[in-house]
Amino acid sequence: MQARDYLIILYDYYGELLSEDNKQYFEDYYFDNLSLAEIAENTNVSRNNVHKHIKSTEEKLMFYEEKLKLYEKEKLIKEKINKITDDRLRKEVEKILN
Repeated sequence: MQARDYLIILYDYYGELLSEDNKQYFEDYYFDNLSLAEIAENTNVSRNNVHKHIKSTEEKLMFYEEKLKLYEKEKLIKEKINKITDDRLRKEVEKILN
């Protein structure tokens, strides 16, 4: 998996823990594909400031996953669910998790 995709997944898990500024910079950069210069111009801050916010956000997302492991745990649970051979039981477990 590419680092970009991984960060976007982590944002889905932990985005609500971020400040509004960090969320906006991250979304502009990763979801809207704006350059640092474009984000800086839109927000009236320096390009360097935008870069620092994005790097800080990436580090926070990695830190949260390192400590909480929500994404890692979900992957493991899904692997275990896929190994359940009883279709009825598998569907019941999937329903509980969703």
